This record gives sequence, structure tokens and C-alpha cells, in this order.
Amino acid sequence: MKLVISSSELLKGIMTVAKAIPSKSALPILENFLFNLKGNLLEITASDSELTMRTSVEVENAEEEGQIAIPAKHLLDLLKELPDQPLSIKTVSDTAFEFSWANGASTLPYFPAEDYPPFATTSEAAVTLEFPAQSLVEGIASTIYATADDEIRPTMNGIFFDIDTESTTLVASDAHKLVCFTTGDVKASEKASFILHKKPAAILRSIIGKNTEKVEISFDSNNAVFTFDNTIVICRLVVGKYPRYRDVIPQNNMNILKIDRLQLLNSVRRVSVCANKGSNHIKFNLGAGSLEITAQDLGFSLAAYEKLQCEYEGDDLSIGFKSTFLVEILSNIDCNEIVLKFADGTRPAVIVPSEEEEGSEKICGILMPSIA
Repeated sequence: MKLVISSSELLKGIMTVAKAIPSKSALPILENFLFNLKGNLLEITASDSELTMRTSVEVENAEEEGQIAIPAKHLLDLLKELPDQPLSIKTVSDTAFEFSWANGASTLPYFPAEDYPPFATTSEAAVTLEFPAQSLVEGIASTIYATADDEIRPTMNGIFFDIDTESTTLVASDAHKLVCFTTGDVKASEKASFILHKKPAAILRSIIGKNTEKVEISFDSNNAVFTFDNTIVICRLVVGKYPRYRDVIPQNNMNILKIDRLQLLNSVRRVSVCANKGSNHIKFNLGAGSLEITAQDLGFSLAAYEKLQCEYEGDDLSIGFKSTFLVEILSNIDCNEIVLKFADGTRPAVIVPSEEEEGSEKICGILMPSIA
């Protein structure tokens, strides 16, 4: 292999896929980037066996094609210290390559590309669809915080993509809270679904650029392939049946609170300072035109309350919540005015943007009440 490439472009390429490099692996070869020079394109691949990422970078001069596996940490550390300039990369023996720049050079080991494990892919029966890139990023951002860390129920550790003929809904839940994000921009000829683990979901959210228009998704029962710009992300899906989430969304919560989202969020944060640190329990007392939020920790003689003016229609009621869960939902719904719908003090509350908000039908949060 022999090529000349811009140091900044090479660094950008390896940073795109570096998140797939494991810190420690039972397969040491996975602690390397796989370089594959084809014509004037350098393919850079990284994998931890569950997640594989590949991107392509244009080279300035390609003299000799080839494939080698290069130690990821050494390469990253070196590139981060170099200013932008042309770099020459060439193999100098069966086990080493030279990495040279304007006034210096480094010799590093490499490993045979044949040692790199084969990449997973989807079957011929895979479903393929196009997802507007920014809708995908928004959907992941709106739901990923609600995923669980559950060893017994691994399906809860990912985002459920529920694809229908009229819309697609992304769903995440940890059994205490449930969040749905619905977009009408993505439809399929027939119903389909998959569960994307939170790790690749977070990576996709971070690497899809603001100028990216479309993401092509191909998936079967085991793997999903996300293709955009010059990048491919291949990930193993969470296998299992996702709970019937629509069954737990209340339909007849008739007590309606409408309030400024930031005002409510900041009040909850202030009052929860005095909540019990084990339960993080706060209490809503709702009456005509007012909301009182209270918290106390009897063990440390702490207490706080705050009264807010609001629009409230319904019966007087009291309901408790875990403040950390409520703060998460309020922080991740992008709107000015929020609506909370209650049945009573013992059943889940529905949290949605006000109908006056643009795209109010996109987000729906469900929060279970808590007991002090």
C-alpha cells in the first residue's frame, strides 16, 4: 500500500468510525482500523463485532492499492498532534508501514487484513427505507434518554422503531417512563419493526451531520445497516418482542394542566433540592388555576414548596412523581408550553406539547406516579 492523503481529512475519517473501536477486546485485531485502498478512495473500518462503521476518504495520490490493519490508538494519538499537511503512508515490510510528513516520519506495525473478522450484513429479505436525516436525529434525541439498563429484559435497552403504512414511531421506555416520537415522513408498504440498541443509536445521533439529507436503513431480524454520505454503520439488533406500548398510553385523562415548560422545569428543579435523595419524590397539588409543588426529606428536616399560576381544568387532585424522571422528560421536549393530562393520583400522566406548538403531535411522554 502506498498513498498520499491530507492529515485533516484522514483524522476526520478515523474520528467518524473511532467510536466503534473497543477499549479492550477478546479479539486484539479489533483494536485496529482496517485500511482498504481502492483507486483514489481509502476505506476506513472499525468494529467491536456488535457494531461496524466504515467511511471513505479521498486520497491525493494512490500509487499502490492494498489492505492493512493499523493500531487505532497509535494512529489517533499521532494524527491529533499533526497540523494539516499531506501525509505519505506506505508499507515498508511485511509487518511495518511508514507514516511520513513534511519534516518527520514514524514507523508503526500493521497486521494482515485477513485477520479482520468478516462484516455482518442483511439478508435478501431485508426491508429498506429512507429516513430524513434530521428526523432520525430528532427521534433518537427525543427518546434515547428513556431507554433502560435492564439485563433481564434487553428489549428495553434500545429504541423500538415501529414502522407503519402512514407513519413511523420511535419508542423508548424503562417501565417508569415511556416516550414516543412519531413522524409522518417515513412510511412503508407494510408494517415492520426493529429494536436499535442505545449505543449505536447514540453514535448515529452524534455523527449524522446537519447537512445530511437522507439516511437509508436496511434491516432484517438480526442486523441493520445505516447508509449516509460516505459512511456505513452496521449494527446487531436487539432480538425480542417489544411490549405493546400503545396499550399503556392513557386515552381518557380528563384533568388538564397547561403551563410554560421552562417555568415548570425550573420549579421542579428548585423544589426537588429538598426531596429525599433516595426517592427524589415531589408532589403536585392541583386546583383551579394553580399548581403547588412540594418536597420534603423528614430525615434531614428539609422541605420546600412553590406555587405556580397555570391553566388547569379538572378535579382537585394530588399526585407524586420521581423528580429526576420528570426533569428528563421536560428537558427533552422542545416546546414553549406543555400540557399534562391526569386521570387521578394513582395512574400515569400524559405529557405532550400544547396543541398550539408546531409539531405537537410528534412527542408523547408517559410518566408513572411515585409514592413517597
